Amino acid sequence: MFEISELNKRNRKTQKLFQILFMMMTLLLITPVLIILGTLIYKGGSIISVDFLFTHPTDGMTAGGIFPALFGTVWIVAVALLASVPIGVAAAIYLSEYAPDNWLTRIINLAIINLAGVPSIVHALFGVGAFVIFFKFGTSILAASLTLAIMTLPVVIVASRESLQAVPKAFREACWNMGATRWQTIRRVVLPNAVSGILTGVILEVSRTTGETAPIMFTGAAFFLPFLPQSVFDQTMALSLHLFVVSTQVPGVPEELPYGVALVLIAMVLLMNSISIAFRMYLRGKKKW
Repeated sequence: MFEISELNKRNRKTQKLFQILFMMMTLLLITPVLIILGTLIYKGGSIISVDFLFTHPTDGMTAGGIFPALFGTVWIVAVALLASVPIGVAAAIYLSEYAPDNWLTRIINLAIINLAGVPSIVHALFGVGAFVIFFKFGTSILAASLTLAIMTLPVVIVASRESLQAVPKAFREACWNMGATRWQTIRRVVLPNAVSGILTGVILEVSRTTGETAPIMFTGAAFFLPFLPQSVFDQTMALSLHLFVVSTQVPGVPEELPYGVALVLIAMVLLMNSISIAFRMYLRGKKKW
């Protein structure tokens, strides 16, 4: 009968200890999220209703619903995605498939990394100067969305580039040997196999743009509006700014109202991310490698 050596026993014990350690670290990361969600549900769940989601604020925003802020958040996120995703993917394609490894490319990569580290308040001031004043968009959904698009471009570029580079080079060589051009190879082979990874950048962008306050406060979000925006050149309310306002600026707000707004904001992010993740998993399941 085979007998386990002392070395194997020690290795198994060590492996078990590290497994427990990593599990505890994972639980440590998840616990704050669960506590936050539990607190929001406990303190704000009672206010959530159809009326709360689909009516306007009343009584100086101490009562009523959050529909204008919810509607405006969808506007801002959608326009930001439309502006940033095509540009970010195009930049990633150039850096991954066309750009030579020279000083200019290295400067571009350094600029992308530095752009990702710029504080959001700096992006807000840039948005005011560039989109509100220089391009004369005024304080509007378009100015706010373009500011957020600039802020989240590095996330889209990096995620898309890494996804493109993960496609095996043999796929490209096989296409080139069949006479396909570089662009035909990218469009028919590389992009379809990289789209699931590109969606990772989109998911991260949705999460960040939905929760940002400073950039939209300066460029397009309003304290209160009694009407819904009709175009991208109108101002709008937004959930993140509305949460800040009812939490700090409006007296006499019921305790459950800010928690309810925060709960809706997080639920909105989770819903958008869940849809994107489900679509990404579907695309990954169709991969042949």
